[in-house]
Amino acid sequence: MVIMLQTAISSAKESGKFLLYNFRKDSSLVKNRSLAKEISTKYDKESDRIIIAEITKRFPEHSLLTEESGLTDNKSEYLWIIDSLDGTSNFSLGNPFFAVSIALAKSNELILGVVYAPFLDEIYIAEKGKGAFLNGKPIHVSEISELKNSYLVSCEGGDKSNKRHAQINYLFHPDIKDMRKLGSAALEACFVASGRAEGYITFNISPWDVAAGVIIVEESGGTATDFSGNKWKPAESDVLISNGILHDIILRKIKHAL
Repeated sequence: MVIMLQTAISSAKESGKFLLYNFRKDSSLVKNRSLAKEISTKYDKESDRIIIAEITKRFPEHSLLTEESGLTDNKSEYLWIIDSLDGTSNFSLGNPFFAVSIALAKSNELILGVVYAPFLDEIYIAEKGKGAFLNGKPIHVSEISELKNSYLVSCEGGDKSNKRHAQINYLFHPDIKDMRKLGSAALEACFVASGRAEGYITFNISPWDVAAGVIIVEESGGTATDFSGNKWKPAESDVLISNGILHDIILRKIKHAL
């Protein structure tokens, strides 16, 4: 397990170093503005290559699922779930909220997660049963127990339309401190884990976007489910991530709205 975690950290940092070196240096990326969610840059692909190369060097028998390369099924009980550049639109537009997200599942159960935001110089790490950490210091979800004192983050995830996202904003805004969108699902999940927000709501999200964030949240004391309250699993789904205390309250409001 130690070698697996070290591999996740080192590959996240190596790909993050590459992304940071190239950040705000390619003005042609701004042209991707109109493509929104569909964009994938040469930087996503090279970051993906860096991560895959390091993991397969150490664990050639493991399976991989990445946003850029799809599924490499080696019939292994271990599955690496990777987003080499979460927040591609942000990266393209010079917005520093982007990250590398790497998770490892064993028999469909998450056992470790790493989210590295190179510009912010923040690395979130979690191992099953060992807690969650930000830059080496333990983190915990907030203890806020009332919506009126809470901050939520949200995004439309894989939805092509903003309709459901707009409905959620309309529903929650009057009853909370504020609702925000970062443009990186991995970071939005980690903001809940570190107590910077009480909940994260997203739709049709791909597993590579949130897998690492899910275990980081769970190991920091939070909860991650689909909108029916079922425990998150590595599949495309609507997802609510929260500090746990407000989870049922938020779920009930979501069900009422949608």
